[in-house]
Amino acid sequence: MIVVYTPPDGEPEQYDARSLRVSEASIVSRTTGQKWKDVVQGLQDEDLDAMRAVVWVIKKRSHPGLRLGDFDPGIEEMVTRWDQDETADFVRRAIALADSDPEVTRDDLDEAWRKAIAAAADPAHAEATIKEMTEAPKDEARSPRPQATDPSPSQTSSPPEAAISDSSPTSSTSLPEPSMT
Repeated sequence: MIVVYTPPDGEPEQYDARSLRVSEASIVSRTTGQKWKDVVQGLQDEDLDAMRAVVWVIKKRSHPGLRLGDFDPGIEEMVTRWDQDETADFVRRAIALADSDPEVTRDDLDEAWRKAIAAAADPAHAEATIKEMTEAPKDEARSPRPQATDPSPSQTSSPPEAAISDSSPTSSTSLPEPSMT
């Protein structure tokens, strides 16, 4: 998970939470009052305390005297994004789900790809990963499952509801969320 911190009138800075040493992760945990697994979940949920603590600890590498109270970013100055491994993992799991679940439609995958690109720290890499993993090998006719609900949809019918939902990650048709483990 990458925390992107954009200071006022500055360029975005990226801080990779996976680069933390155990001692640094312990400092983050003590600072936030959370176990590391909860900090990781907080990063996925863009928890301000988790993001602030991670950035602060990594900044301390080059500024050892930096105190937490001296690093107080604005609430809209930090966001989390997926690193390249998390992006590739999400794409692999989404393809596997689409291959195994006939209810996952082409529209569902297209929506998942849009979300993956938006969530990635490197959108160009996300696009390239999606393209690479969804192109069928020349000797194999494999592609993500096309929309297969009604074989004869009318022009006036509404498109089927997407099986992917931000509010129902436990749904059997929801695409997987990336994890840091």
